[in-house]
Amino acid sequence: MADTTGNPTDTPAPSGPNPPPRASSWKYIGPGIVVAATGVGAGDLVATLIAGSNFGYTLLWAAVIGCLVKISLAEAAGRWHLSTGRTLFDGWASLGRWTTWFFVVYVVIWGFVYGAAAMSSSALPLQALFPDVMDLTWWAVLCGLSGLVFVWFNKYEIFEKVMTVLVGVMFVVTVYLAIRVTPNLADAFAGLLPVLPDEKDSILNTLGLIGGVGGTITLAAYGYWVNAKGWTNTGWMKIMRLDNRVAYITTGIFVISMLFVGAELLHSANIALASGDKGLIQLGDILADEYGTATAKFFLIGFFATSYTSLIGVWHGVSLMFADFVERFRRKAAVTGEEVASGRREKSWPFRAYLLWLTFPPIVLLFQGQPFRLIILYGVLGAAFLPFLAATLLWLLNSSRTPSQWRNGVLSNTMLALAGLLFLVLAVKQIWDQPWADFF
Repeated sequence: MADTTGNPTDTPAPSGPNPPPRASSWKYIGPGIVVAATGVGAGDLVATLIAGSNFGYTLLWAAVIGCLVKISLAEAAGRWHLSTGRTLFDGWASLGRWTTWFFVVYVVIWGFVYGAAAMSSSALPLQALFPDVMDLTWWAVLCGLSGLVFVWFNKYEIFEKVMTVLVGVMFVVTVYLAIRVTPNLADAFAGLLPVLPDEKDSILNTLGLIGGVGGTITLAAYGYWVNAKGWTNTGWMKIMRLDNRVAYITTGIFVISMLFVGAELLHSANIALASGDKGLIQLGDILADEYGTATAKFFLIGFFATSYTSLIGVWHGVSLMFADFVERFRRKAAVTGEEVASGRREKSWPFRAYLLWLTFPPIVLLFQGQPFRLIILYGVLGAAFLPFLAATLLWLLNSSRTPSQWRNGVLSNTMLALAGLLFLVLAVKQIWDQPWADFF
């Protein structure tokens, strides 16, 4: 039997304290829900809404391809963890010291700026729902502190259950809106044909939509959530692949639903949304005018669920990765998925130190504003991460570091290579577009 990645799926199920089931089952799904919830933030929904408002259904095919690309990346990360028993950072470390330096600089600067952005994004719908309670900045502080407390005192099992509930809210809201705007299904099916819009920079806009469908560093965190779930060997490979597909089918439903809303509600009325998270607040006002206050409030609840899952998902997943980095650096020896599965990492001082880094320094930024040069570096490092992830997974999964039966097949190599090329083009564009003249 072969998987869609071109790799074998049949392998003896190892025995041990956490033996895998004999067959795939929906009841084991979990890490995929977490990565879908974390990867789809308010920015992804805005980008998709804008694509729908500008081009109607023309780029529906690009959203679908974006999901397939991310499936290949997350599957590769999960396959590395299960087939080798080692963590992804341990694999990176085997490629040379440069990967360690890249990761350290990335998580320090990225976490500092992302923390403030995630808190602000979660605060916007709360302020819109409760306008007379407190200022936006204090809502943002409350979101950050609540995320810190939740992740600090709970292990993966509770974290996954809460994420599943919030994903359920996101799902109901986005699908309801897609149905409410009454999509033109004939035009939607026509949008599955790969056609570029007749606009300036249409290729780059299309690539941006493909690349923006759910996930950055959270794709790398997927393998850690797989281990945290208790999946630590190749006996869980089939379930991991099912779980991963569920993740990006769910992501696809979110993205396609919002593209429907953009195409029907905004494109037909020639309404332009503001970029960034405030575009969703603007959409809430449009929904209130079109369908009433109840629909607008329902949407704002979904907006909050979307933003807050990204916040607590990063608080948990990237802190796990940072704790793994510190452990590998201290021991100078291989670290295993079994250690992540034990749950000890979630109570370790590096995990909690990074939680504090994601929360308190960004709170200072909320009050003082974000340093200009830091924002540029954040943009550059963020653009560089996905090409780095695709390239290193290609390297690791085609080398002797991976058992031969679990190395990349032709399809997996093709998808990872295309992902790497796609994100490299987008990275070059984003780096080129930075205001470097003002940086120096």
